[in-house]
Amino acid sequence: MASETSGCKRWVPLEANPEVMNQYLWGLGLREEEAELCDVYGLDDELLAMVPTPVLAVVFLFPCVDKVEAERLAEVEASKKKPSEKVYFLKQTVSNACGTIGLLHAVGNATSQLKIAKGSFFDKFFSSTANMDPFERAHFLENDIQMEEAHSRAAAAGDTEASVDVREHFICFTCVSDELYELDGMKTQPLSHGPSSPEKLLQDSANVIKNIIRRYPDSNNFNVMALTKKE
Repeated sequence: MASETSGCKRWVPLEANPEVMNQYLWGLGLREEEAELCDVYGLDDELLAMVPTPVLAVVFLFPCVDKVEAERLAEVEASKKKPSEKVYFLKQTVSNACGTIGLLHAVGNATSQLKIAKGSFFDKFFSSTANMDPFERAHFLENDIQMEEAHSRAAAAGDTEASVDVREHFICFTCVSDELYELDGMKTQPLSHGPSSPEKLLQDSANVIKNIIRRYPDSNNFNVMALTKKE
């Protein structure tokens, strides 16, 4: 989503396509033999059961309607609970970068469970930004030419014609310190959705996603993907 970012850069948005995003992730340093994104074909229990486990993160694409999004943002601002310091979170200051930020949130909160390739982009990025605050991380990303070029290649690899004018937005769900967190670069901080566990991450995320979908009764433009570890 482009309209609410403060930075002047404007990237071409990523397509919600696991095949394209996996090539993107593997090129950045996620080992192909370790993890991949897969489609979640529905939010009912029988369809969730088809998703390979363990699930490390859930990436969700949904339409952004200004009025509804303003309500969602207000809810976060009203939340007084401070998130765990263990949550890796960065703000979005580049227009249409939400897909990349969603993937950074997904991988960044699962580094203890993954073997990131040494010397790769992910290795350097997470090492360099480990002690930064969310805005410093955003600034680091905004000025990283390697990531901008990698994002552009991934955006061009999709099946649909790329356009900078979109009304869809990516967010990520992950479990940190036994809590389910919604990570949205447009918000000021991670939003806790209560107790969870790695085993319940997918189901708990699905419950939150169902509530978000109800806010958009006139749209079917949703996509859910899971970052799963290969075992």
